[in-house]
Amino acid sequence: MPKVAEEHFAARRRQILDAAAACFAREGFHRTSMQDIVRESGISAGLIYRYFTGKDDMIAAIVAEWHERRTSLLGEDPAAGFLQVLRAVGDPANRAELSLAVQVWAETVRSPHIRDVARDNVDRPRRFAAAALAGAAPEPDALARVLIAIYQGLVLQTLWDDGVDHAAYVRAVAALLAPLGLLPADTAAPESVAPQEAQRPG
Repeated sequence: MPKVAEEHFAARRRQILDAAAACFAREGFHRTSMQDIVRESGISAGLIYRYFTGKDDMIAAIVAEWHERRTSLLGEDPAAGFLQVLRAVGDPANRAELSLAVQVWAETVRSPHIRDVARDNVDRPRRFAAAALAGAAPEPDALARVLIAIYQGLVLQTLWDDGVDHAAYVRAVAALLAPLGLLPADTAAPESVAPQEAQRPG
């Protein structure tokens, strides 16, 4: 495919996914119709169906993007990257994406396709984290699952409770990781990383 055509394809795909994500976050997955996405994107239904087979396909693409960014971040420095992921949860600009993430988790119970995509995109960073924890923890895979649960729990608490102290939460997690030698012993989850630079939720 010529470069210009590839860029056009990617731009159209991005436009559709951004519109779908905005609709899902605002109205909920089941209440959003394809016509809602058509209106939000400004792209005809016929053209949208050239890119995606339907809402499930769009959700799967959104989830894949979230986890691709997360895996890339963890690859640079797993422990520090994980703290960045947690910091991003506290950024008000990410609120809509947090809501969408919880809706996606709910859809995994209903849709085998979405469940398979979500499982694959969680299992890959989990295996990576377990490999990074090998030698530092007696049960590296179990600890990797615990860290995933810490993230998911923070997302839910953030949506339920406006009083969550995200800085304290990150400091507490850093204190748990420091004895494993994954972070400096005096790490106090510095706030030097701007929330918008951290990984978006998913």
